[in-house]
Formats: sequence, structure tokens, C-alpha cells
Amino acid sequence: MGKKASVSALVEGGKASAGPPIGPALGPTGVNLFQVVQKINEITKDFAGLRVPVKITVDTDTKDFEVEVGLPPTSALILREARQPKGSGNPKGQKVADLSFDRIVKVAKIKKESLMTTDLKRAVRAILGTCISTGVTVDGKDCKVVQKELLEGRYDDQLKES
Repeated sequence: MGKKASVSALVEGGKASAGPPIGPALGPTGVNLFQVVQKINEITKDFAGLRVPVKITVDTDTKDFEVEVGLPPTSALILREARQPKGSGNPKGQKVADLSFDRIVKVAKIKKESLMTTDLKRAVRAILGTCISTGVTVDGKDCKVVQKELLEGRYDDQLKES
């Protein structure tokens, strides 16, 4: 690639458009915005309803481009699993949802690499921490209790099967 220009933005999965923030930022590069938006939407369609970080890098000489897609925030993945539009404004006093441990493992598997661990148990523990701050319980229990049980080995069998 010759001279590069890059733009980072948050877009709704599968619904990027040539409007702000992408269009105005990439317009001066001369890249085909329709192709860029089409590529972003193709890559992010599995994250419909979630805001996803994307980075578009354009070679300003050849007009070739690359799209990198990040993962949605952990809280967004948890709330999608819980089918909740938003977390609790008072997570200690008001719970918004209850998820099964299996759903927590599902989120942990998605986020494991970005949490910089290869250990699924550690990833699950981190996801449980986010559940605490969003007002989500697991199998009817407070997530701090589930974290303690996790450390005691109570869920080891479920994590091996995964």
C-alpha cells in the first residue's frame, strides 16, 4: 500500500451507511464508499442490533481498502443474550435479567481472545464481572456468588464440555 488513510468508527451491525461518520471521513480519499459500506455490512451482519467498532484503511493512491472489525463491548453481548435493551441503572438494587451459565460461557468464548486469555474459566470470570455492573444474574444467583463457585471448581465440568 502507498499512502494510507484510516478511519475508525462504531457502526450498527449490518447497517453501516455512507453517511456520518464513515462518509465524511472517507470522502476525501476518493474510495468507492458504496463498496466500503457493502463490505462493512457483510462482515458485521452477525452483530445486528449491536454497535461494532470498525477500522477502514484506504490506500489513497490505488483506492484499495481494508476493513477490520472489532467485537462489540462485553456488556452489549450480555444484554443481547438477555434480550434487554439496556443494563440496570442501579445494578445492586435492580436486576434486569437472568441468564443461564451456558449463555455466559457463549459470551466468554466470543470475547476470550480480546480478553487476552486462552483460559475459558478466566474469560467466564471476566464476563461475570460485567454481568454484575449491568444488573444481570446467572441461574438466579448473584454473579459474585457464581464467581466464587467458579473459583471453587463447581463449573469445571461444564467448562470442559464446552
